[in-house]
Amino acid sequence: MTAQAIPAERLSRRPVGYWLLAVAALVFAMVLLGGATRLTHSGLSIVEWQPVSGAVPPLDQAAWQAEFSKYQQFPEYRKLNRGMTLDEFKQIYWVEYAHRLLGRLIGVVLALPFLYFWWTGYLDRTLVSRLAAMLLLVGAQGALGWFMVQSGLIDDPSVSHYRLTAHLGLAVIVYGYILWTAFGLLAPAETRHCALGLTQASRFLVALVFLQILAGGLVAGLRAGLIYNSWPLMDGTLFPVGLFDSSPWWRNPLENIAAVQFDHRMLAYLLTLLATAVCWQMLRDPAATLAKRRAAAILLAVVFLQVTLGIATLLLVVPVPLAVIHQGGALAVFTAALWLCHTVRQRDLETLA
Repeated sequence: MTAQAIPAERLSRRPVGYWLLAVAALVFAMVLLGGATRLTHSGLSIVEWQPVSGAVPPLDQAAWQAEFSKYQQFPEYRKLNRGMTLDEFKQIYWVEYAHRLLGRLIGVVLALPFLYFWWTGYLDRTLVSRLAAMLLLVGAQGALGWFMVQSGLIDDPSVSHYRLTAHLGLAVIVYGYILWTAFGLLAPAETRHCALGLTQASRFLVALVFLQILAGGLVAGLRAGLIYNSWPLMDGTLFPVGLFDSSPWWRNPLENIAAVQFDHRMLAYLLTLLATAVCWQMLRDPAATLAKRRAAAILLAVVFLQVTLGIATLLLVVPVPLAVIHQGGALAVFTAALWLCHTVRQRDLETLA
């Protein structure tokens, strides 16, 4: 494909698409860093939300002592970390600081090029609206993150698993929205699709992956990965004891630790079966081009890799590096599912050559 063969309107939007891919990569990194922050118990080390002035870390010993004194007034220090030294505090502080700093960087990297592209005429009215919505979502994500942190600063030095899951879910929505917009700019859709069933199945796959990520958020928030560290059975049985102990019944999939881990496993099996079925059907669909079949095969490979990572993380009782990779794997599956969903309605590359 040569630059001359690409329509001028599409060529002018490609820089916007590549910029959005870069922003999506930063959001991906943000989710990974957020997982590391949670797993290293660093998320409650900064007890104030200062979106602007908080970008500057402590610069001298007096400033560090002031930050440490603030931390000592809250439950995590008083109930879990009493006797922590200043050097130990710095270790968790820097992780949370990096997480917040990356969030600020995403806002800047999204806002400034947006203004540039708008000023120079790269954006039509629809795209301006979408980018403005992205900025609002990024701001809402920061506010939701602080809302989550607040839940761990009251009595129990542990954030609400509901707020943590909501924070993770919104991050995935922001990531998906940015990525989907970039796909639309770099690989426009046409009216000819794959078979209707495959189109619908690809959409369902995206929704199922998102649901599985939310289920993973509940597992993380309740620390449900620290029990039933066996596979394929849960301590020797398919249905562990206490699976339906919570009352009313609807609290089980949300608050019962055994049920939360069980649901996460079952959704993984369902996702694997559906991804396998879609890949198989894509190979048989006469309308499926090589690009579409490749997208389905990549999704299936990433799903199997993620299942393997999940099993290893469970059996090894959630080591931090592996758990962070597993969280990244969830976003990789989501990325592959989004790409498949877009590809089943994507313009064939042959028509652009």
